[in-house]
Amino acid sequence: MKILVSGAGGKTGQAVIQALAGRGVAVRPFLRRSLSIPNTSEPVIGDMTHPDDWQRAMSGIDKVYHICPNMHPDEVEIGRLALAAAREAGVRHFVYHSVLHPQIEAMPHHWRKMRVEEALIESGLPFTILQPTAYMQNIRANWESIIQTGKFMIPYPVTTQISLVDLMDVAEAAAIVMTETGHAGAIYELVGTIPLSQVEMARMMGEVNGRATNVHEIDLQTWQANAQKANLPPHAIESLLKMFRHYAAHGLVGNPTILHHLLQRKPTTLSACIRRW
Repeated sequence: MKILVSGAGGKTGQAVIQALAGRGVAVRPFLRRSLSIPNTSEPVIGDMTHPDDWQRAMSGIDKVYHICPNMHPDEVEIGRLALAAAREAGVRHFVYHSVLHPQIEAMPHHWRKMRVEEALIESGLPFTILQPTAYMQNIRANWESIIQTGKFMIPYPVTTQISLVDLMDVAEAAAIVMTETGHAGAIYELVGTIPLSQVEMARMMGEVNGRATNVHEIDLQTWQANAQKANLPPHAIESLLKMFRHYAAHGLVGNPTILHHLLQRKPTTLSACIRRW
């Protein structure tokens, strides 16, 4: 069995490859640039917006795990190119890494994934769609600052309710779906926790690191200025600002039952995930 993982250089792609390796499966990675990734072979270096690169990547492949670069403005076209190449190559199972609640038009990067889901359903390919919520690991980018200052800074109200998931649980679920039968035609929401307020998250952080942690809301103008200084692309800034506004109004609420069923165990808690760091 030959599996292609697109977006293999990112944290999600590498986690999925590691989980597949744990099941004895080697992967062909589709990468934007040359990168040494364990448990892979026959890497394809290319551009997801080029159909010829997709054709090279799909050659001889049985199954595909497709991850588009985060918030890519051309995700819909990239998805269509991937599907066209998969049909031409006779791929037997196409798994799409989507997002929780892709039907929310107010968040453009979610909405684009819904359009790809639609194209996948209409493609005629055997498919599975995975819809993970926000990763617990997203907090890790600011973990050193949180430990040092005792402050958890967020660009939406501290009462905002968000369900999280451990990336390692997502990767394990992906490996299960890719290597076991019975998942064709399924759409799975991958949620690890009940909805948690930001205050609850900060309390859990403090319990793990042994220092009281307080959550503070920063205004969107300050967040935007910091993002621009960090050279975040304009389209990404715009998408994230819309996401933050939606979070402020509605949160991101999911249910862990499906992931529990897939893993045959309770999903990893936020506290357990942080302890691994």
